[in-house]
Amino acid sequence: MMTGTVIWLHADNLNPHCAALQAAPGAPAVFVWDEELLDEWKISLKRIVFIYECLLELPVSIRRGDVAAEVAAFAQAHSAQRILTMASPSPRHRLICQRIMQQMPKGSRLEVLRDPPFVETNARLDLKRFSRYWSAVKYDALRGKK
Repeated sequence: MMTGTVIWLHADNLNPHCAALQAAPGAPAVFVWDEELLDEWKISLKRIVFIYECLLELPVSIRRGDVAAEVAAFAQAHSAQRILTMASPSPRHRLICQRIMQQMPKGSRLEVLRDPPFVETNARLDLKRFSRYWSAVKYDALRGKK
């Protein structure tokens, strides 16, 4: 019988204090390098190295390939019927969640958790470049901080 919990971490939230890791301390966690996305987006080596360095600071198994298949296989290998992950603004994330659940046994569930926002702002945000994002939110993020 599958009863455990696993955590699926993805590049849109590699926070070591994210809600998924906090909700199930010690649960096995997995990150999957998305081969299709890496090819499609032509992600730079600099960004890949940054992500990898973040992963080295997390309690996570690292895999590569088809994300949905790898996450489902990881969950099944750990006899887990509950998968926790973090929300993402990416439409691709929703599709991967659907594909994971298609591969999981009946009664399994995938819970998408959200961290509180880093900053509350009315600014128009450009999430493609950190420097543009920071320029838009730095006042709100630092307001009231000493």
